[in-house]
Amino acid sequence: MANELDEMTGFVNQNGRDINVIEKQLPVKIGFGSVLFEIMLWVLGILPGLIFLFMKVNAANYFRQLQQKIQADASQIDNYLEQRVQILQNVAPLLEKAIDLDKDVMKSVAAFRGGVDPDADRNEVSRQLDGAFARLFPQVEAYPELKAHAAIADAMQQNSYLQKEITAARTLYNDTVNQWNTDIYAWPTKMIVAARAGYTTRIPFTASAEVKAQARGVFF
Repeated sequence: MANELDEMTGFVNQNGRDINVIEKQLPVKIGFGSVLFEIMLWVLGILPGLIFLFMKVNAANYFRQLQQKIQADASQIDNYLEQRVQILQNVAPLLEKAIDLDKDVMKSVAAFRGGVDPDADRNEVSRQLDGAFARLFPQVEAYPELKAHAAIADAMQQNSYLQKEITAARTLYNDTVNQWNTDIYAWPTKMIVAARAGYTTRIPFTASAEVKAQARGVFF
């Protein structure tokens, strides 16, 4: 039997294919078959019905705990974003005294004076921070004497480190979201519990259109 997917002779899209995360939450639904399954367990005897009842209680507790983990993972991303805000606030005034700093950068600093708004969209906050640093550090590169400034050099190093930590935290968040999205469709116990609780799939981290465009750019 020939391979269904043959990398040597199969069709190749010469233009490539970009991918996007679909911004849609899918509700969990069960049909009559699931209801019949539960009824049959009780028909077979009280013991099978009670066992499945306890299994559903455990599944409900599991989902509550998993939701708390998703919250904790999201909070970790917020913590790193908050630290990047602090770096931006600390280094921008130093640079403003030395060079004619982009006014948009100072606007970004002013906007984050109170820290990261916990109700704000993480993607939007991250996008604004990326934009501010993207305008800030190229100006530093143009002034070798500034790069030698200990506080500025330290800020650049911390920003690079935090960006890696944010990427790692997003990966962890996506792993937990993927676990949720998988488990709510695990029939019969978890799927029945999820459907009755009105749970939906969750949307993983998505990069902004600006970040995707920058990733396709020439860096060197």
